[in-house]
Amino acid sequence: MDEREFGRSGQHASVIGLGTWQLGADWGDVDDKEALAVLEAAAESGVTFFDTADVYGDGRSEQTIAGFLGGRPDLHVLVATKMGRRVDQIPENYVLDNFRAWNDRSRRNLGVDRIDLVQLHCPPTPVYSTDEVFDALDTLVEEERIAHYGVSVETCAEALTAIARPGVASVQIILNPFRMKPLYEVLPAAREAGVGIIARVPLASGLLSGKYTKDTVFPENDHRTYNRHGESFDQGETFSGVDYATGVEAAAEFSALAPEGCTPAQLALRWIVQQPGVTTVIPGARSPEQARANAAAARLPELSEETLAAIRDLYERRIKEQVEGRW
Repeated sequence: MDEREFGRSGQHASVIGLGTWQLGADWGDVDDKEALAVLEAAAESGVTFFDTADVYGDGRSEQTIAGFLGGRPDLHVLVATKMGRRVDQIPENYVLDNFRAWNDRSRRNLGVDRIDLVQLHCPPTPVYSTDEVFDALDTLVEEERIAHYGVSVETCAEALTAIARPGVASVQIILNPFRMKPLYEVLPAAREAGVGIIARVPLASGLLSGKYTKDTVFPENDHRTYNRHGESFDQGETFSGVDYATGVEAAAEFSALAPEGCTPAQLALRWIVQQPGVTTVIPGARSPEQARANAAAARLPELSEETLAAIRDLYERRIKEQVEGRW
């Protein structure tokens, strides 16, 4: 699989990575054997970037990755984790002592002395403008606890503030055919600054797979049930903030745009990969088959100008008004 330079880090990552939120069982139950099979399928398909977080399954996702990589010392995978969501979301919690404690826990979970990339996990907006926060992250680098750091953001404004920070190696942001606002300013600014872009929620929580209907029922412990209206965390994390009924209808239109030999999910991933400035995109997978299909999108032909224009038209007509004012 093609790899791209990962921002200021000097490292490289596969254009399609693997998001592992679902391996922490936050999208419904998943057993350890199934989780390991997903990681194996992704690695065999050329994926060299795994994204996790200390809060995914309260560390279970990190531990699963450690178990997988521990038996494969010759496998090169860039592992990124995130920190900050296991405490009350107030700026006062984003201090060096907490960073060290959170980092110690993640290093134990991942079984490493130094983590490749640590990202602040969608912290409160004032954190991005606090010099002491980034001084603390620089200290983690100096102490060789982490190789590089970045941020995961909710809004384009937060992304632009982070990109201006000289030590930030990457910005993780929601980007998909139902979330195009980052194309306007964020991606150009990141390219100019040499900051990597990790595209997350690439399938809008599965909407863009075209598999769901208005009658689909998700498990009670799936965030697509319990966070549909932002009850537990930012609403934009679930279905990219799009109203579910609208999203299902728009996804049906989107699915009809897929070229021959390309699934709707692969169409969404291919669209993201083609956006200038994207380093890697991190779809999740709950089965080895999904992991392989996601990775295969990197090998598909580039989308035609006609298809790109049709996707843009769909966004402008059905989605833009719902999301651009908030994120």
